[in-house]
Amino acid sequence: MRIIVTGGAGFIGSAVIRLLVGQVGWEVVNVDKLTYAANLASLGDAAKSPLYRFERADICDRAAMARIFAEHKPDGVMHLAAESHVDRSIDGPGAFIETNIGGTFALLQETLGYWRSLDAAGQARFRFHHVSTDEVYGALGATGVFTEETAYAPNSPYSASKAASDHLVRAWHHTYGLPVVVSNCSNNYGPYQFPEKLIPLMIIKGLAGERLPVYGRGENVRDWLHVEDHARALHRVFEAGRIGENYNIGGDCERTNIAVVRTICALLDEMAPASPHRPHESLIGFVSDRPGHDLRYAIDAAKIERELGWKPVETFETGIRKTVEWYLANRPWWQAIQSGQYQGERLGLGA
Repeated sequence: MRIIVTGGAGFIGSAVIRLLVGQVGWEVVNVDKLTYAANLASLGDAAKSPLYRFERADICDRAAMARIFAEHKPDGVMHLAAESHVDRSIDGPGAFIETNIGGTFALLQETLGYWRSLDAAGQARFRFHHVSTDEVYGALGATGVFTEETAYAPNSPYSASKAASDHLVRAWHHTYGLPVVVSNCSNNYGPYQFPEKLIPLMIIKGLAGERLPVYGRGENVRDWLHVEDHARALHRVFEAGRIGENYNIGGDCERTNIAVVRTICALLDEMAPASPHRPHESLIGFVSDRPGHDLRYAIDAAKIERELGWKPVETFETGIRKTVEWYLANRPWWQAIQSGQYQGERLGLGA
């Protein structure tokens, strides 16, 4: 099996490639334009494998994508390339429209042309797997969960752009017959996550003794999914998901943001006993909330467990412990980012 993974130098994409190349044994062509959050160092030993190829290209560039399809002749596409940070979408929505909507359209067009060129066996084997987010469903109240039948109601520029891309993928299936599957995941965390996101940001700031900025009162609830569990789920959906279907992928680990930050502080107290900043919880400070901040997300992942036999391995307690341990043990990876692309500044004020 040879597949194209778009956005393979990103957080989730690199986890997928480490799994597919290192454990599953598939050939992978990583297509990534290497924006600020991409990091080829996140691929680890997978990048040294003869099963791995890298193409630096923008999914919006149809000529480049046509060349990549023609040269590599993949058996499928796993599409993860996207602008993904809600705060950045508030400050600069244009890039999200261009990449998440325009890029998905361009990729679909080139994929469709390539798929039509295949023989009957190749067409039957081919899959286009579009990887999306639970944020397309909008916000929940204190109860309820998102299912695959939940109506879309995106509330941020990011989630609106992902909702649009989901609709495009389904339209290319129903209109043109392109064999697609769609998955919508909850909040990911784990190793190699760019430190603008909540969990790595709190770990890194806590180690430095900086204020830990919690939006509002920290009451927003998210379902947390370890990225390696997510990678395993994506492999299952690509390999065995029913064509034309979508699958929700969640960790069954709902936590308020303040509970997450307090857990990180307790782990830093334990794992960095010589830190002059203990207790790290004293660093917590509440800041103005994100505009339009959805209160709660929660995923019902019964369908993927029932149909494909997947369920998460990590609990939040095991996953967050492994994550804090990883950031403590891999300082050079995130220190290189701090010295360049991102220094932990506040984003998403919409100014």
